[in-house]
Amino acid sequence: MFTGIIEAIGKIALFENKGADARFGIHPGKLDVAEVRLGDSIAVQGVCLTVAELDGHHFYADVSAETLRCTALGLLKVGSPVNLERSVTPATRLGGHLVSGHVDGVGRVVARTEEGRSVRLQIEAPRELAKYIAAKGAICMDGVSLTVNAVNGPGFEVNLVPHTLQETTLGALKAGDAVNLEVDMIARYLERLVSVASGVLPPATLAHPGASERS
Repeated sequence: MFTGIIEAIGKIALFENKGADARFGIHPGKLDVAEVRLGDSIAVQGVCLTVAELDGHHFYADVSAETLRCTALGLLKVGSPVNLERSVTPATRLGGHLVSGHVDGVGRVVARTEEGRSVRLQIEAPRELAKYIAAKGAICMDGVSLTVNAVNGPGFEVNLVPHTLQETTLGALKAGDAVNLEVDMIARYLERLVSVASGVLPPATLAHPGASERS
């Protein structure tokens, strides 16, 4: 579990194609890898990955073919900056919102508008996610917890304040860029409860459609 509050901007140091899947080596930036252990969960661009190897300067994670299909991680290359957040502990302050690290879909930046010291982004989400996105609700974009300013069909807008522009990779986004999206998990669970109660769906457990490497 994560909060969507980015701890560091890392950098892809290794992108090793393993056929259908891949292995990433990530330089953690200001994230202290001395506190990271094998098996820990780290959100990379909003995708929960499991630390499979450490060498003192980098951490390594395996990325499945499913995750490469369902997220924008496959578009990364050596040198690409990435947002990093370690999983929460019982003592962690919840500064953003509850984030699972399971990406629901990939959106696209439609437009970028400078507004004073802030930036407004217009994002087009996959149509199947539109019903979960509400004005003044929460959304996680490339691992960053954001408030939705406005919605229009499958499109929505977010505002990036100077701190977010400086401390995350979102400040470099431009029209046409892909972004990992995770909708508010409360909205998804509420839909499931209502669907079962109304008889639309049988009371069975369904696999989450998104992507995560956490086992």
